[in-house]
Amino acid sequence: MKDLEKARELLHTGGYTCVLCRGSEHYTSVLRGVKPLVEWLESNTDLRGFSAADKVVGRGAAFLYVMLGVQSVYSHVISIPALDVLRSHGIPVEYDTVVEQIINRRGDGFCPFEVAVMDIHDADTAYRAIRKKMEDMNMGSL
Repeated sequence: MKDLEKARELLHTGGYTCVLCRGSEHYTSVLRGVKPLVEWLESNTDLRGFSAADKVVGRGAAFLYVMLGVQSVYSHVISIPALDVLRSHGIPVEYDTVVEQIINRRGDGFCPFEVAVMDIHDADTAYRAIRKKMEDMNMGSL
């Protein structure tokens, strides 16, 4: 089974929000939003060459996947801005549903992380904007 297929299957059957696979290795999370990606990035977990499956991918998550060095991404729901980021970095993407923008958890506006990076075009700057937004939302400590 290919890595992306394996990650996708684990995402759908394991109750996870995010799964990364490469060969016999895999990482999983039940944390929501960008938090698992930031945790893996900040713990220096080497995820280069892994395939990722995620429930929702917005522009912020897309930049974090770029920084993590994943080779492919599947998402149940992905935004057009996230697709643009991944494709511009040569990362193949599969998805079930594409939307204009990711909606926040309350359903009354856009995802704060997607908004925070909307006008940003490089991953390092996006990461700093995401961390600032996490701190602003009292999510600063992982």
